[in-house]
Amino acid sequence: MRFLTIFLLSLAILSPHAAIASPTSDTLGTCLKDNTNGKDRKALARWIFLAISAHPEIRQLSVATDAIRLDSDKGTAVLVTRLLTENCRAETRAVVAKDGNPGLFSAFKLLGEVAMTELMTDPGVSAAISNYAQFVDKKKIEEVLTK
Repeated sequence: MRFLTIFLLSLAILSPHAAIASPTSDTLGTCLKDNTNGKDRKALARWIFLAISAHPEIRQLSVATDAIRLDSDKGTAVLVTRLLTENCRAETRAVVAKDGNPGLFSAFKLLGEVAMTELMTDPGVSAAISNYAQFVDKKKIEEVLTK
């Protein structure tokens, strides 16, 4: 059961799928957000990046070593443990009792989104994300949007 819960938390942070929210999971999500700072959220986003970079087609783009990945895994484990057992203990218990693993999934999905949003607001990241626009065929897109 514990392994399943940890596995689900990992999926929640990384998952693009919608989670089913409830007032209880929203409360835990708020607690998770309120008990992380910019450094925590950047470390979580780093872990997300490293996890995604494990994909065979992406791995060649990353210079991350196994030692870097292990360090990030350990740091994320410490963060998740602190959040669930210290900062948000009561909220975690309430979610598990009322919503079970889907509630935990929903709350951690929210934390993952906040971590990624924090990175996306960096001017360098915003510029990099919009760089492709200079190569878009604007005329073709305008045709689709205006007809």
